[in-house]
Amino acid sequence: MVDPPDYEQIEEIRAVLQTYGPASAAAKIQEHMKQQNNIPLNIGITGESGSGKSTFVNAFRGIDNRDVKAAPTGCVETTSDVTPYPHPNYPNVTLWDLPGIGTTSFPADKYLQHVGFERFDFFIIISADRFRENDVKLAQEIQRMEKKFYFVRSKIDQDLRNEERSQREFNAEITLTQIRENCIQGLQKQGVESPQVFLVSSFELHLYDFRLLEETLERELPAHKRNTLLYALPNISRGIINKKKEVLQSTVKYYASLSAFVESAPIPGFTVIIADLNIAFKAIKRYQVTFGLDSESLQNFALSAGVSVADLRAVMTSPASAIEINKDLVSNVIYLSSGQTLITAAEEAYRFIPMFGILEAMTLPFITTHNVLSISLSMLAEDAQRVFTRALALNTSV
Repeated sequence: MVDPPDYEQIEEIRAVLQTYGPASAAAKIQEHMKQQNNIPLNIGITGESGSGKSTFVNAFRGIDNRDVKAAPTGCVETTSDVTPYPHPNYPNVTLWDLPGIGTTSFPADKYLQHVGFERFDFFIIISADRFRENDVKLAQEIQRMEKKFYFVRSKIDQDLRNEERSQREFNAEITLTQIRENCIQGLQKQGVESPQVFLVSSFELHLYDFRLLEETLERELPAHKRNTLLYALPNISRGIINKKKEVLQSTVKYYASLSAFVESAPIPGFTVIIADLNIAFKAIKRYQVTFGLDSESLQNFALSAGVSVADLRAVMTSPASAIEINKDLVSNVIYLSSGQTLITAAEEAYRFIPMFGILEAMTLPFITTHNVLSISLSMLAEDAQRVFTRALALNTSV
């Protein structure tokens, strides 16, 4: 059961209406949503040749190395220029594949000028074994300029396999702890204070330290950029999926407000009208993409996980999963949700109208849209959890 909007949300709408009127209120909400959806996030990825920079860039973006949109990978340095790779679904988020500092003729301070230091929100310095002098010089220069940086020890899955082959009594946790401590101690000896080191496999992001890296980035980013990062993260843990649901739920009131403010034609066959079908269409499409349940994202996930798309589709229940979103589909979603929403909407509308004096014509669409989108969001979030669980059960490389 989806909770209806609360008194506080209705009071917000009443205040906006009184101050601006329906048309201006709708314009202000649209402008606010546009700004929030276009907050830029620029991440600089650097390291020596063969460290796995490009593979990390692709994994972060949810793209297989073989995809035409992928950053080129290889055992030799494939990055000679500063190359931007926008997120396929969130182009305001860009990962920049930077040339390894050891492959340029610039010292650390000049290197940062060369790559355009000012544009980056933070840097990730990647190494496949130990962090070297150039990595340390770069980190110190970044620190001097008061930017954030994080060390990622990549290809950790390969290290574990190698250790397992060479040890009689192999223990994965002990080995990981030793690798992490060796990296930290090595950086400290070279003059890096309190280095943050994360052990990552770009082919197994759900394992090791990627979730810890995500939590650290989220905590240390400016507040207004945290949701931007969250939307772009691959769905490699139940925690990330739940966080995305919470953030998306907080935006439902804006879509519902637009539905109440914007005059539109009714949907045939509906007793209670959602004021603008386009609003519901955009919202549900956004939910689908954010959870990686659009066809392209699902295919990329299946490819990287080594499972079939059919296996993943088999566990989905939402009518908006793994299908092209169009207005007919949204109308069907609204219809399927109507039994749970219309009675509640009517009851809630009549409960709020006397208290706040909002016009019935605006209150009912607001509550109906709010409930329909909340139900759709919950169903898609549950499907995202099912897909992740199914992939884990079919292949341990997920």
